[in-house]
Amino acid sequence: MKYSAVAIILTFVFMEDQKTILVAPLNWGLGHATRCVPVIKALQENNYNPLLASDGAALALLRKEFPELETVELPSYNITYSKKASGFKWKLLLDSPKMLKTIKAEKKLVKKLVANHQIQGIISDNRLGVRNKNIPSAYITHQLSVLTGSTTWLSTKLHLDFVRKFDVCWVPDLAGSANLSGKLGHPEQLPLGVTYMGPLSRMNKLHLRIRYDILVLLSGPEPQRTYLEEKLMKELHVTDKKVLFVLGKVEEKQHCYNKGNFRVYNFMSTKALEKAINESELIISRSGYTTIMDLALLEKKAFFIPTPGQYEQEYLAKKLDESGVVPYCNQEEFTFKKLNNVSNYSGLKSLQQEVDFNSLFRLFERKGKL
Repeated sequence: MKYSAVAIILTFVFMEDQKTILVAPLNWGLGHATRCVPVIKALQENNYNPLLASDGAALALLRKEFPELETVELPSYNITYSKKASGFKWKLLLDSPKMLKTIKAEKKLVKKLVANHQIQGIISDNRLGVRNKNIPSAYITHQLSVLTGSTTWLSTKLHLDFVRKFDVCWVPDLAGSANLSGKLGHPEQLPLGVTYMGPLSRMNKLHLRIRYDILVLLSGPEPQRTYLEEKLMKELHVTDKKVLFVLGKVEEKQHCYNKGNFRVYNFMSTKALEKAINESELIISRSGYTTIMDLALLEKKAFFIPTPGQYEQEYLAKKLDESGVVPYCNQEEFTFKKLNNVSNYSGLKSLQQEVDFNSLFRLFERKGKL
Protein backbone atom coordinates (compact mmCIF):
# COMPACT_ATOMS: atom_id res chain seq x y z
CA MET A 1 0.00 0.00 0.00
CA LYS A 2 2.89 2.31 0.79
CA TYR A 3 4.41 1.99 -2.69
CA SER A 4 1.01 2.26 -4.32
CA ALA A 5 0.36 5.59 -2.60
CA VAL A 6 3.75 6.93 -3.69
CA ALA A 7 3.07 5.87 -7.28
CA ILE A 8 -0.27 7.65 -7.24
CA ILE A 9 1.29 10.85 -5.90
CA LEU A 10 4.10 10.75 -8.48
CA THR A 11 1.60 10.17 -11.29
CA PHE A 12 -0.49 13.12 -10.11
CA VAL A 13 2.57 15.40 -9.95
CA PHE A 14 3.70 14.20 -13.39
CA MET A 15 0.30 14.95 -14.93
CA GLU A 16 0.13 18.35 -13.25
CA ASP A 17 3.50 19.23 -14.78
CA GLN A 18 2.34 18.50 -18.33
CA LYS A 19 1.67 21.39 -20.65
CA THR A 20 -1.39 21.14 -22.87
CA ILE A 21 -0.69 21.73 -26.57
CA LEU A 22 -3.58 22.19 -29.01
CA VAL A 23 -2.96 20.30 -32.29
CA ALA A 24 -5.35 21.18 -35.11
CA PRO A 25 -5.03 19.84 -38.68
CA LEU A 26 -7.17 21.03 -41.58
CA ASN A 27 -9.90 18.67 -42.78
CA TRP A 28 -9.02 18.65 -46.49
CA GLY A 29 -8.52 15.02 -47.40
CA LEU A 30 -6.66 13.06 -44.73
CA GLY A 31 -3.10 14.24 -45.35
CA HIS A 32 -3.04 17.09 -42.84
CA ALA A 33 -4.33 14.82 -40.08
CA THR A 34 -2.08 11.86 -40.88
CA ARG A 35 1.10 13.93 -40.96
CA CYS A 36 0.18 15.30 -37.53
CA VAL A 37 0.24 11.76 -36.11
CA PRO A 38 4.05 11.72 -35.61
CA VAL A 39 3.86 15.25 -34.16
CA ILE A 40 1.25 14.15 -31.60
CA LYS A 41 3.27 11.06 -30.67
CA ALA A 42 6.37 13.22 -30.21
CA LEU A 43 4.44 15.56 -27.91
CA GLN A 44 3.42 12.58 -25.77
CA GLU A 45 7.00 11.30 -25.68
CA ASN A 46 8.19 14.73 -24.52
CA ASN A 47 5.72 14.93 -21.62
CA TYR A 48 3.15 17.20 -23.27
CA ASN A 49 -0.60 16.66 -23.20
CA PRO A 50 -1.97 17.01 -26.76
CA LEU A 51 -5.52 18.32 -27.16
CA LEU A 52 -6.71 17.37 -30.64
CA ALA A 53 -9.05 19.53 -32.72
CA SER A 54 -10.44 19.30 -36.24
CA ASP A 55 -13.69 18.35 -37.97
CA GLY A 56 -15.13 15.70 -40.29
CA ALA A 57 -13.00 12.81 -41.49
CA ALA A 58 -9.80 14.35 -40.12
CA LEU A 59 -11.22 14.45 -36.60
CA ALA A 60 -12.59 10.91 -36.97
CA LEU A 61 -9.14 9.68 -37.97
CA LEU A 62 -7.47 11.37 -34.99
CA ARG A 63 -10.02 9.85 -32.62
CA LYS A 64 -9.26 6.38 -33.97
CA GLU A 65 -5.49 6.91 -33.78
CA PHE A 66 -5.57 8.43 -30.28
CA PRO A 67 -8.67 7.18 -28.44
CA GLU A 68 -7.07 8.09 -25.10
CA LEU A 69 -6.76 11.81 -25.94
CA GLU A 70 -9.38 14.52 -25.58
CA THR A 71 -10.73 15.95 -28.82
CA VAL A 72 -12.64 19.07 -29.81
CA GLU A 73 -14.71 19.68 -32.93
CA LEU A 74 -13.84 22.86 -34.81
CA PRO A 75 -16.00 24.76 -37.31
CA SER A 76 -15.87 23.18 -40.76
CA TYR A 77 -14.44 24.93 -43.81
CA ASN A 78 -16.74 22.64 -45.88
CA ILE A 79 -14.15 22.39 -48.66
CA THR A 80 -15.42 20.50 -51.68
CA TYR A 81 -14.26 20.35 -55.28
CA SER A 82 -16.18 21.39 -58.32
CA LYS A 83 -17.20 18.63 -60.71
CA LYS A 84 -14.94 20.07 -63.40
CA ALA A 85 -11.26 20.89 -62.97
CA SER A 86 -11.68 24.29 -64.61
CA GLY A 87 -14.08 25.37 -61.90
CA PHE A 88 -11.89 24.54 -58.90
CA LYS A 89 -10.20 27.92 -58.45
CA TRP A 90 -13.39 29.89 -58.97
CA LYS A 91 -15.32 27.72 -56.55
CA LEU A 92 -12.72 28.45 -53.88
CA LEU A 93 -13.02 32.14 -54.69
CA LEU A 94 -16.80 32.03 -54.34
CA ASP A 95 -16.43 30.08 -51.07
CA SER A 96 -13.91 32.56 -49.63
CA PRO A 97 -16.47 34.61 -47.61
CA LYS A 98 -17.63 31.39 -45.96
CA MET A 99 -14.01 30.40 -45.24
CA LEU A 100 -13.26 33.80 -43.69
CA LYS A 101 -16.32 33.41 -41.49
CA THR A 102 -15.05 29.98 -40.41
CA ILE A 103 -11.59 31.40 -39.62
CA LYS A 104 -13.22 34.02 -37.41
CA ALA A 105 -15.27 31.33 -35.64
CA GLU A 106 -12.10 29.26 -35.13
CA LYS A 107 -10.33 32.16 -33.44
CA LYS A 108 -13.30 32.72 -31.13
CA LEU A 109 -13.46 29.04 -30.16
CA VAL A 110 -9.68 28.80 -29.65
CA LYS A 111 -9.84 31.77 -27.26
CA LYS A 112 -12.32 29.79 -25.14
CA LEU A 113 -10.24 26.61 -25.36
CA VAL A 114 -7.11 28.44 -24.22
CA ALA A 115 -8.95 29.67 -21.14
CA ASN A 116 -10.89 26.50 -20.29
CA HIS A 117 -8.12 23.95 -20.98
CA GLN A 118 -5.16 26.08 -19.88
CA ILE A 119 -3.56 25.56 -23.30
CA GLN A 120 0.08 26.64 -23.35
CA GLY A 121 0.91 26.12 -27.01
CA ILE A 122 -0.71 25.64 -30.42
CA ILE A 123 0.27 23.62 -33.50
CA SER A 124 -1.95 24.38 -36.48
CA ASP A 125 -1.64 22.45 -39.72
CA ASN A 126 -3.11 24.83 -42.29
CA ARG A 127 -5.96 26.00 -40.05
CA LEU A 128 -5.61 29.75 -40.36
CA GLY A 129 -7.79 30.70 -37.38
CA VAL A 130 -6.26 28.31 -34.86
CA ARG A 131 -3.92 30.70 -33.08
CA ASN A 132 -3.93 32.98 -30.07
CA LYS A 133 -1.98 36.17 -29.49
CA ASN A 134 -1.20 35.26 -25.88
CA ILE A 135 0.49 31.87 -26.34
CA PRO A 136 3.17 30.43 -28.68
CA SER A 137 1.66 29.21 -31.94
CA ALA A 138 3.30 27.14 -34.71
CA TYR A 139 1.92 26.77 -38.22
CA ILE A 140 2.69 23.70 -40.36
CA THR A 141 2.58 24.04 -44.14
CA HIS A 142 4.52 22.92 -47.20
CA GLN A 143 2.98 25.69 -49.29
CA LEU A 144 4.92 28.89 -48.85
CA SER A 145 3.96 29.38 -52.48
CA VAL A 146 0.28 28.65 -53.17
CA LEU A 147 -0.11 27.76 -56.83
CA THR A 148 -3.32 28.97 -58.50
CA GLY A 149 -2.19 29.64 -62.06
CA SER A 150 -2.25 33.31 -63.05
CA THR A 151 -3.30 34.32 -59.51
CA THR A 152 -0.43 32.54 -57.72
CA TRP A 153 1.04 35.88 -56.61
CA LEU A 154 -2.23 36.81 -54.91
CA SER A 155 -2.99 33.44 -53.28
CA THR A 156 0.59 33.27 -52.00
CA LYS A 157 0.44 36.80 -50.57
CA LEU A 158 -2.88 36.14 -48.82
CA HIS A 159 -1.61 32.88 -47.34
CA LEU A 160 1.64 34.42 -46.09
CA ASP A 161 -0.32 37.26 -44.49
CA PHE A 162 -1.97 34.64 -42.30
CA VAL A 163 1.26 32.68 -41.74
CA ARG A 164 3.02 35.78 -40.36
CA LYS A 165 0.43 35.97 -37.57
CA PHE A 166 1.91 32.78 -36.09
CA ASP A 167 5.14 32.81 -34.10
CA VAL A 168 6.87 30.21 -36.27
CA CYS A 169 6.22 28.26 -39.46
CA TRP A 170 7.36 24.64 -39.72
CA VAL A 171 7.83 23.31 -43.25
CA PRO A 172 7.83 19.47 -43.44
CA ASP A 173 10.72 19.23 -45.90
CA LEU A 174 14.48 19.72 -46.19
CA ALA A 175 16.01 23.13 -46.80
CA GLY A 176 18.45 22.17 -49.56
CA SER A 177 18.08 21.26 -53.21
CA ALA A 178 17.38 17.62 -52.29
CA ASN A 179 13.77 18.12 -51.22
CA LEU A 180 10.23 16.90 -51.92
CA SER A 181 8.12 20.06 -52.19
CA GLY A 182 10.11 21.98 -54.83
CA LYS A 183 9.03 25.58 -55.30
CA LEU A 184 5.98 25.06 -53.06
CA GLY A 185 8.14 25.04 -49.94
CA HIS A 186 11.16 26.89 -51.32
CA PRO A 187 10.22 30.37 -52.57
CA GLU A 188 12.88 32.78 -53.80
CA GLN A 189 12.37 34.92 -50.69
CA LEU A 190 11.99 32.93 -47.48
CA PRO A 191 9.64 34.51 -44.91
CA LEU A 192 10.95 35.15 -41.40
CA GLY A 193 10.29 32.47 -38.78
CA VAL A 194 10.42 29.52 -41.18
CA THR A 195 12.08 26.28 -40.05
CA TYR A 196 12.49 23.24 -42.29
CA MET A 197 11.61 20.45 -39.89
CA GLY A 198 12.23 17.56 -42.30
CA PRO A 199 9.64 15.29 -43.94
CA LEU A 200 6.85 14.01 -41.68
CA SER A 201 5.50 10.47 -41.91
CA ARG A 202 3.59 8.17 -39.60
CA MET A 203 5.03 5.15 -41.45
CA ASN A 204 8.04 2.86 -40.94
CA LYS A 205 9.82 0.86 -43.60
CA LEU A 206 9.31 -2.88 -43.05
CA HIS A 207 10.93 -5.69 -44.99
CA LEU A 208 7.88 -7.83 -45.78
CA ARG A 209 6.94 -10.26 -48.53
CA ILE A 210 5.02 -8.64 -51.39
CA ARG A 211 1.36 -9.74 -51.25
CA TYR A 212 -0.33 -7.21 -53.54
CA ASP A 213 0.63 -6.19 -57.06
CA ILE A 214 -1.22 -2.87 -56.78
CA LEU A 215 -2.40 -0.81 -53.81
CA VAL A 216 -4.89 1.97 -54.56
CA LEU A 217 -4.91 4.73 -51.95
CA LEU A 218 -7.87 7.10 -52.19
CA SER A 219 -8.55 10.26 -50.22
CA GLY A 220 -9.49 13.88 -50.66
CA PRO A 221 -12.69 15.92 -50.81
CA GLU A 222 -15.73 14.81 -52.75
CA PRO A 223 -16.89 14.45 -55.44
CA GLN A 224 -13.45 13.82 -56.95
CA ARG A 225 -12.58 11.03 -54.51
CA THR A 226 -15.59 9.03 -55.70
CA TYR A 227 -14.89 9.82 -59.37
CA LEU A 228 -11.40 8.36 -59.08
CA GLU A 229 -12.65 5.31 -57.17
CA GLU A 230 -15.14 4.53 -59.94
CA LYS A 231 -12.54 5.14 -62.66
CA LEU A 232 -9.96 2.82 -61.10
CA MET A 233 -12.47 0.11 -60.24
CA LYS A 234 -13.44 0.01 -63.92
CA GLU A 235 -9.93 0.20 -65.41
CA LEU A 236 -8.28 -2.31 -63.09
CA HIS A 237 -10.91 -4.97 -63.72
CA VAL A 238 -9.06 -5.86 -66.93
CA THR A 239 -6.16 -7.39 -64.95
CA ASP A 240 -5.86 -10.55 -62.88
CA LYS A 241 -3.26 -8.89 -60.63
CA LYS A 242 -3.98 -8.75 -56.91
CA VAL A 243 -5.32 -5.28 -56.15
CA LEU A 244 -5.94 -3.79 -52.70
CA PHE A 245 -8.21 -0.73 -52.47
CA VAL A 246 -8.19 1.58 -49.42
CA LEU A 247 -11.02 4.01 -50.07
CA GLY A 248 -10.08 6.68 -47.54
CA LYS A 249 -13.61 6.75 -46.09
CA VAL A 250 -13.15 7.01 -42.31
CA GLU A 251 -16.32 5.50 -40.86
CA GLU A 252 -17.37 4.23 -37.46
CA LYS A 253 -16.39 0.64 -38.27
CA GLN A 254 -13.87 -0.84 -40.66
CA HIS A 255 -15.41 -2.82 -43.51
CA CYS A 256 -13.74 -5.17 -45.95
CA TYR A 257 -14.95 -7.25 -48.89
CA ASN A 258 -13.50 -9.25 -51.76
CA LYS A 259 -14.59 -8.80 -55.35
CA GLY A 260 -12.74 -11.01 -57.83
CA ASN A 261 -9.07 -10.02 -57.66
CA PHE A 262 -9.94 -6.92 -55.58
CA ARG A 263 -9.78 -6.64 -51.80
CA VAL A 264 -11.48 -3.45 -50.62
CA TYR A 265 -11.28 -1.61 -47.27
CA ASN A 266 -13.17 1.56 -46.40
CA PHE A 267 -10.17 2.71 -44.31
CA MET A 268 -7.15 1.37 -42.42
CA SER A 269 -5.46 2.32 -39.17
CA THR A 270 -1.86 3.51 -39.33
CA LYS A 271 -0.38 0.10 -38.49
CA ALA A 272 -2.57 -1.76 -40.98
CA LEU A 273 -1.88 0.76 -43.74
CA GLU A 274 1.84 0.73 -43.00
CA LYS A 275 1.85 -3.05 -43.42
CA ALA A 276 -0.25 -2.88 -46.60
CA ILE A 277 2.02 -0.34 -48.29
CA ASN A 278 5.13 -2.30 -47.39
CA GLU A 279 3.51 -5.45 -48.83
CA SER A 280 2.58 -3.76 -52.13
CA GLU A 281 4.64 -3.60 -55.31
CA LEU A 282 3.03 -0.47 -56.78
CA ILE A 283 0.99 2.35 -55.28
CA ILE A 284 -1.66 4.28 -57.25
CA SER A 285 -2.78 7.47 -55.53
CA ARG A 286 -3.25 11.21 -55.68
CA SER A 287 -0.04 13.21 -55.66
CA GLY A 288 -0.81 14.81 -52.31
CA TYR A 289 2.26 15.99 -50.43
CA THR A 290 1.69 13.80 -47.36
CA THR A 291 1.35 10.72 -49.58
CA ILE A 292 4.62 11.63 -51.29
CA MET A 293 6.37 11.93 -47.90
CA ASP A 294 5.03 8.51 -46.84
CA LEU A 295 5.98 6.75 -50.07
CA ALA A 296 9.44 8.36 -50.08
CA LEU A 297 10.16 7.03 -46.60
CA LEU A 298 8.98 3.56 -47.67
CA GLU A 299 10.88 3.87 -50.99
CA LYS A 300 7.99 2.77 -53.17
CA LYS A 301 7.21 2.74 -56.87
CA ALA A 302 4.10 4.72 -57.61
CA PHE A 303 1.75 6.08 -60.25
CA PHE A 304 0.13 9.43 -59.51
CA ILE A 305 -3.23 10.83 -60.63
CA PRO A 306 -3.50 14.43 -59.37
CA THR A 307 -6.85 15.80 -58.30
CA PRO A 308 -8.29 17.67 -61.30
CA GLY A 309 -7.78 21.41 -60.97
CA GLN A 310 -5.58 21.25 -57.89
CA TYR A 311 -2.45 23.09 -58.99
CA GLU A 312 -0.33 21.83 -56.09
CA GLN A 313 -0.87 18.16 -56.89
CA GLU A 314 -0.46 18.75 -60.62
CA TYR A 315 2.84 20.54 -60.00
CA LEU A 316 4.20 17.80 -57.71
CA ALA A 317 3.16 15.02 -60.12
CA LYS A 318 4.76 16.79 -63.09
CA LYS A 319 7.94 17.54 -61.11
CA LEU A 320 8.41 13.88 -60.13
CA ASP A 321 7.59 12.69 -63.65
CA GLU A 322 10.10 15.03 -65.28
CA SER A 323 12.81 13.98 -62.84
CA GLY A 324 12.25 10.30 -63.73
CA VAL A 325 10.94 9.32 -60.30
CA VAL A 326 7.17 8.65 -60.69
CA PRO A 327 4.93 8.73 -63.80
CA TYR A 328 1.53 10.40 -63.79
CA CYS A 329 -1.45 11.17 -65.97
CA ASN A 330 -4.66 13.15 -65.73
CA GLN A 331 -7.67 11.43 -64.22
CA GLU A 332 -9.72 11.21 -67.42
CA GLU A 333 -6.75 9.80 -69.36
CA PHE A 334 -5.95 6.90 -67.04
CA THR A 335 -6.04 3.36 -68.44
CA PHE A 336 -4.48 0.16 -67.14
CA LYS A 337 -1.91 0.32 -69.95
CA LYS A 338 -0.50 3.53 -68.46
CA LEU A 339 1.02 1.42 -65.68
CA ASN A 340 3.47 -0.08 -68.18
CA ASN A 341 5.48 3.16 -67.86
CA VAL A 342 6.28 2.56 -64.19
CA SER A 343 9.28 0.32 -64.94
CA ASN A 344 11.01 3.27 -66.65
CA TYR A 345 11.02 5.33 -63.42
CA SER A 346 13.25 5.02 -60.35
CA GLY A 347 10.57 5.24 -57.69
CA LEU A 348 10.64 7.42 -54.58
CA LYS A 349 13.66 7.39 -52.27
CA SER A 350 13.98 8.31 -48.61
CA LEU A 351 15.67 11.60 -47.73
CA GLN A 352 16.59 10.06 -44.36
CA GLN A 353 16.43 12.94 -41.90
CA GLU A 354 15.02 12.62 -38.41
CA VAL A 355 12.80 15.45 -37.20
CA ASP A 356 14.35 17.20 -34.19
CA PHE A 357 11.18 17.58 -32.16
CA ASN A 358 13.13 18.55 -29.03
CA SER A 359 14.35 21.71 -30.75
CA LEU A 360 10.96 22.50 -32.28
CA PHE A 361 9.11 22.07 -28.98
CA ARG A 362 11.39 24.59 -27.23
CA LEU A 363 8.89 27.10 -28.58
CA PHE A 364 6.53 26.02 -25.79
CA GLU A 365 9.17 26.28 -23.05
CA ARG A 366 9.91 29.95 -23.56
CA LYS A 367 8.75 32.40 -20.93
CA GLY A 368 5.95 34.58 -22.22
CA LYS A 369 4.95 35.33 -25.78
CA LEU A 370 7.55 35.71 -28.54
